[in-house]
Amino acid sequence: MKTPLLDQIHSPADLKKLDTEQLPLLCTEIREFLLESVSQTGGHLSSNLGAIELTVALHRVLNSPQDKLVFDVGHQCYTHKLLTGRKDQFSTLRQLDGISGFPNPRESEHDAFIAGHGNTALSLAIGMAQAKKLKKEPGKAIAIIGDGAFTGGMVYEGLNNIDTLNNLVVILNDNKMSISKNVGAMARYLTQLRTDPAYFRAKANVQSFLDAIPFIGTPMREGLQAIKQCIRRLIYHSTMFEEMGFQYVGPVDGHNVTELTELFSHLQRQTSPLFIHVVTTKGKGYSPAERNPGEFHGVSSFTPDGMDPDNSPVESFSTAFGQQLCELGELDKRICAITAAMKYGTGLQYFYRQFPERFFDVGMAEQHSITFAAGLASQGMLPVVALYSTFLQRGYDQLIHDVKLLEQNVLIAIDRAGLVPGDGETHQGIYDPAFLSQIGIPTWSPANYSELAFCMEECLLHRFGPRAIRYPRGAETSILKELPCTGNAFDCLEHNKNAKIALVSYGSETEDVLLAQRKLHEEGINCDCYKLLQIWPIADQLVETLAQYPAILFAEECVRTGGIGEHLQVRLQQHQWKGSYLHCAVEPKKLTHATVPQLKKIMNLDADRLVDAIKENLL
Repeated sequence: MKTPLLDQIHSPADLKKLDTEQLPLLCTEIREFLLESVSQTGGHLSSNLGAIELTVALHRVLNSPQDKLVFDVGHQCYTHKLLTGRKDQFSTLRQLDGISGFPNPRESEHDAFIAGHGNTALSLAIGMAQAKKLKKEPGKAIAIIGDGAFTGGMVYEGLNNIDTLNNLVVILNDNKMSISKNVGAMARYLTQLRTDPAYFRAKANVQSFLDAIPFIGTPMREGLQAIKQCIRRLIYHSTMFEEMGFQYVGPVDGHNVTELTELFSHLQRQTSPLFIHVVTTKGKGYSPAERNPGEFHGVSSFTPDGMDPDNSPVESFSTAFGQQLCELGELDKRICAITAAMKYGTGLQYFYRQFPERFFDVGMAEQHSITFAAGLASQGMLPVVALYSTFLQRGYDQLIHDVKLLEQNVLIAIDRAGLVPGDGETHQGIYDPAFLSQIGIPTWSPANYSELAFCMEECLLHRFGPRAIRYPRGAETSILKELPCTGNAFDCLEHNKNAKIALVSYGSETEDVLLAQRKLHEEGINCDCYKLLQIWPIADQLVETLAQYPAILFAEECVRTGGIGEHLQVRLQQHQWKGSYLHCAVEPKKLTHATVPQLKKIMNLDADRLVDAIKENLL
């Protein structure tokens, strides 16, 4: 496709060379480019389509990297990457050795900080702004925050610590849509700011009045912001942000790039922290994404003219979990479902539709979700908290103090467990087996849908206290689907006479271990293969069984230190076992954005490298 204006931009300095009248055309080119590019590579689409004009206006006025743009989560950074010299690399987005889908300082000096989890941008920007003050450096720190971030407590901790930083700017990208529809009092408050008819009538009257005066001149145009502030104070009396020390500006049309550029230019000489409220439409310019922004939040490759998001494939562990939870929710009216802005991502839309009074989306507030569940459990309910593994990390303290200490009856459903494609090091589910085992929470790791259904029924109807089920992103594979669901803590999947080596794993890594066992068998090397269903606590019978083998390989999509394989090795040593033990696990320093097969190859967890490791270390 032709993008003559975008092709001229290799750094933010080039953007400043364009005429003001060319900026809307540039935004159109960027929108068309992103739609075509992301449809081929996959990535975050709707959030980026909604932030184009905002990002263009910021780079038009600011001086990156002297001015630090800090994105909250980073889903909306694609235009930023285009304007900072990475257009030619977009065909490699989220692919091995390509550019990341998130800001990353290792990739560009224009990326101020890595951004994979929400609620962090304000605290980071405050730190950067304060550092500039201490070092007497020029420039501003700009936090770009979505409205969904205001459902997380860390934002409010930051708001309480803005001090008098006149080099701090907070931009609220208010699209009324985080990954799941925003909930709670803050969303209602922002909606009131955005939609109050009295405000917009007054704003329109003032603008009409000014437009009617000939030769209005620059002084009166610059005074418009002060007039708008007076109007807002008359209507709202104040805003929460002004009470906390900000100069509040807005609401502003987030898709008028000319107005945004003019506004940011006028606010360059700030005397206090600025809070700019920008209203945008998620998925702007692509009608399917505007109608269904949640479905187009993160996409695989698709055909822009032929994709019906309402009929897209839904088979996955997440879907199987959500549908099974509905069946169990029918059997036990105490079952409640909780998630943190991930209703669709975790498959809980089914439970929401069937039992809305027992469904709770707490927003981007993972810590609250865990303690909230503990409160429900303390009063006899059966809460199920469904979170991605990477986001469960944020509730670690709450797991220890609010769930585990009193043995509250809370089930943690851990989605995206293990290696995750595309999103890189920020979204990998490689820590939960380690930290759950360290605090003593029983954990199951099903390898297929049948085992997932068994684990859910077992944990909700027959088990009590803290417990967790972890399962991977995507659908079950054909090889793992064939495995029987015995309900045992572990199973021997392949047994060969006179086998001297045991291969052991759990979850989706079981497939690679099985394939390794079969490859070795073809070469005349007999090994037995074991799969764990309950990964913690480790069954005594498993230790006794494995202690009969002279050599053991344990492979897992988890960090080595504190992982299940390390625990098993200790148990074997305590059992006086003296054999050879090889623990294959994830090395966090090697994590990047790639497909799961590519990540397994990098981590030496694919079948071929497991075979090589056995030959080199256990034969």
